[in-house]
Amino acid sequence: MDESTGAPLPSALPAVGENKRVRVHHLAAAKAAGERLTMLTAYDAPTARIFDAAGIDMLLVGDSIGDNMLALDSTIPVTVDELVPAVRAVARSTRRAMVVADLPFGSYEAGPEQALASAVRMLKEGGAHAVKFEGGVRVAEHVRLLAGAGIPVVGHIGFTPQSENMLGGKRVQGRGDDGAERLCEDAVALQDAGAVAVVLEMVPAPVAARVSEILHIPTIGIGAGPHCDGQVLVWLDMAGMGDWSPRFAKQFAQLGAALQQAASGYASEVRSGTFPAPQHSYES
Repeated sequence: MDESTGAPLPSALPAVGENKRVRVHHLAAAKAAGERLTMLTAYDAPTARIFDAAGIDMLLVGDSIGDNMLALDSTIPVTVDELVPAVRAVARSTRRAMVVADLPFGSYEAGPEQALASAVRMLKEGGAHAVKFEGGVRVAEHVRLLAGAGIPVVGHIGFTPQSENMLGGKRVQGRGDDGAERLCEDAVALQDAGAVAVVLEMVPAPVAARVSEILHIPTIGIGAGPHCDGQVLVWLDMAGMGDWSPRFAKQFAQLGAALQQAASGYASEVRSGTFPAPQHSYES
């Protein structure tokens, strides 16, 4: 708010409907202005179009496609070849949102050069505007190489699903003084290497607040409390598309129940012969 006029200050982000893409410099400007960033996952064209029109700032084509859309038990089996078509569909269906593509497990762990090759595919074949991968200090050189090549990188620390087997399951990370210190070190290492933002997943809220305070790049929380610079959710959790959602997710609608009701109504009318009606048919 402009204290002299009482009018709202101009947003650091492109206006919704302006058809101007959210870029890296907008992320930094939003943090500086205290504007919260919005992020959702998207895996296909219809949802990407809807979220883009709704003004979501960033769309993550996540490896969460595995356990949310491909009926896999985890994100670990997802491949680059499976993600690229989803990235392409989302990128082609948006005009404003920054499209961020995950690098799935096995596509960057061998070293910075492998990460670069995988990221290039996401940009060249998928049309992504940035990539995201998991890890802190251990992947700082990966981030440095990609940033030097002109590829924006979003980091991901805290609970990292690709390391679920090593972490002992879906467990909150960063607890205790040592855990909080390691998380801060990871976050700073990513920033120093050139990351443009950092996702904090399943981190105690006070620790996420501390990380957000010490970084000049935005933090995007998921199960990390209200003090991050933005928030991300898997869209199916956000929209109530399943029977279960994690504790940190709020269901803003019950689309799953609505879709089931619509399908039941369709099936009932087909079986009774009331659909298609004359207005749904062509004359000779």
